[in-house]
Amino acid sequence: MKNLLYILTFIITVTAISQTTNSLNLEKQKLKQALAYGDTNVAASSMLSIITLEGNKSTYKDSLAYLYFNKRNYSSCFLVLNDILKNKPNTIELLEMQAISLESLGAYGKAVEVYENLLAKTNNNYHAYKLAGLQLALKKFEDAYVSIKKANQLPDDGTIKITFQVNKNYNQNIDLKASIAYLEGIIALNLEKNKDAKLSFERAVQLFPDFVLAKGKLESLMSDE
Repeated sequence: MKNLLYILTFIITVTAISQTTNSLNLEKQKLKQALAYGDTNVAASSMLSIITLEGNKSTYKDSLAYLYFNKRNYSSCFLVLNDILKNKPNTIELLEMQAISLESLGAYGKAVEVYENLLAKTNNNYHAYKLAGLQLALKKFEDAYVSIKKANQLPDDGTIKITFQVNKNYNQNIDLKASIAYLEGIIALNLEKNKDAKLSFERAVQLFPDFVLAKGKLESLMSDE
């Protein structure tokens, strides 16, 4: 009787494993086809099924996070990242996605925490710049000034550009170093440090001579003298 029970248990286990394997293969085929056809909704659904079948350590969680991020579904992206980062707390690219998701959702305070974490890990001037911008948005002007000063002191690789909206029909892509100088000027204005602000805007124009917004701020300050 015991032998019969063992055999039945073995058969049930093997059958369950076989069904799971077949389901996984089917979902992976569906995912591949969905991605080939650009159907991100079906792709996300297949990834969720694969994650459910594979369990908590499924590598498809990362892929799902990227998919949500690229679709600008920042709420779902944040929730998936929150889960992934429990096991990968030092993955820079995932932390960057989390910070952008939080900022896009308007959760500036939480985004500040993530950028502070990133800056401590990378000592990257772009992360310091983003941190300063969020602190400015939260009206933490002194903190923002410290962050932007640090951003200015950190090395720059010359690859990052920041997009500024000049008017409804015109945007400018500005080098990061010039953008840092401009933001430093804006923060200085909020701290009523007009002389420092003028110097920052002058530096921004020196770094990027066609910087429309910086030139406008500089002209405004000079007319008030």
